[in-house]
Amino acid sequence: MLGAAGVVLPGLPTTPLLLAASWLFYHSSPKLQQRLLDSWLGNYIKAYNERGGMRPRAKVWVVVLMATMVACSIHFFISNRVVDWIVATAGLVGCLVVIFKVPTAKK
Repeated sequence: MLGAAGVVLPGLPTTPLLLAASWLFYHSSPKLQQRLLDSWLGNYIKAYNERGGMRPRAKVWVVVLMATMVACSIHFFISNRVVDWIVATAGLVGCLVVIFKVPTAKK
């Protein structure tokens, strides 16, 4: 519910809340896990689990999209220099997490 509210309320993060909810939902019970696997996200989750991580091409796309969105946010929507640095730092940390912490597919 908080993740959905974050879509329309500025300052409330949507993605981290939705990711946390999905992770908790997935690990809370076999019945709920199966329900999530049967949803539209199921194919992505199954592929990630089968390959043991993200494909290298997908990781490149994720990092490029993240960097593009951070750059657009800074350029078009943020006028405060301190906030610029905070958003840029958060974007850099996010990219580094995807590159170094998210497993790369073995196949």
